[in-house]
Amino acid sequence: MLATLGLCGAIPLAAAQGAAAWPERAIRIVLPFPPGGPSDIAARLAADKMQPALKQPIVIENKPGAGGNVGTAEVARAAPDGYTWLFGPDSLVTVNPHVYKQMPFKVDDLVPVTVATRFNQTLVCNPALGVKTVAELVAKAKASPLSYASGGVGVPGHLSMELLQSMAGFQMNHVPYKGPAPATQDVLGNQVSCGLLASPTVLPHVRSGKLRALSIVGATRSSLLPEVPTLAELKLPEATFDAWYGFAAPARTPQPVIDRLVRDVSATMAEPALQAQLRAQGMEPVVIGAAAFRSQMENEISRYRALAHRAGIAPE
Repeated sequence: MLATLGLCGAIPLAAAQGAAAWPERAIRIVLPFPPGGPSDIAARLAADKMQPALKQPIVIENKPGAGGNVGTAEVARAAPDGYTWLFGPDSLVTVNPHVYKQMPFKVDDLVPVTVATRFNQTLVCNPALGVKTVAELVAKAKASPLSYASGGVGVPGHLSMELLQSMAGFQMNHVPYKGPAPATQDVLGNQVSCGLLASPTVLPHVRSGKLRALSIVGATRSSLLPEVPTLAELKLPEATFDAWYGFAAPARTPQPVIDRLVRDVSATMAEPALQAQLRAQGMEPVVIGAAAFRSQMENEISRYRALAHRAGIAPE
């Protein structure tokens, strides 16, 4: 999600002086996806822990649409005063520019602040489909038309599934949703047979037996689903994505404000109780500062551009 490559310009003196007293009022965190998804869960858990340190309310606003572009653009246009932040996945800036012809913001309209959590994607199917492995899904898809759900056009789940299909020689109809939560609901209801969706969203349903996990789309197996193989183990390493959620701010947000948020996020993510809550939801707490964040994003932008091209995903 977050962005940035260019940035920042000089910070006006008035802004720098105002930063010293930050925060003096409520802080707004924009989530560019619907409620109930993993970014929503992570942001609300973190906000509850951060409010006492900031001594101001933190208001979470869900602004879904266009693969996260709607909410992201709103933050990009916001005043750089430290009172509007973006929280979301890497795909907002590493993938979206390659799958949307018209982007409502530029990468350098945002400044990356810090990564907060990592997570992966899981390929799940409704048990009614009767498949237990990726090989069985491939065979079934070759024999009769099937559909799969993702959290939106160009999100890691979409990219990974398109690559998986091209490598394994089968085809399923893509049904994009405005986030992983509504997509999961339709897989649970068997309106769509399968989904390649954020692990934190589907994990409770896999544990309850309402969904069947076929594979993890990550570099390593999940400690929460240790019996589920990765796509890399199935000899499909290029379809693997390790995803993250992090904070970004409008370009030219005063550096002292950014530094303060990084300190508070770092302290919050270090709390054992919060770490346990996040891991129970399928997320790994991690803090990466702005410089490392920017470098990581630049590497991922290049990789995902190539993967989108290979998967045949043209800008729409």
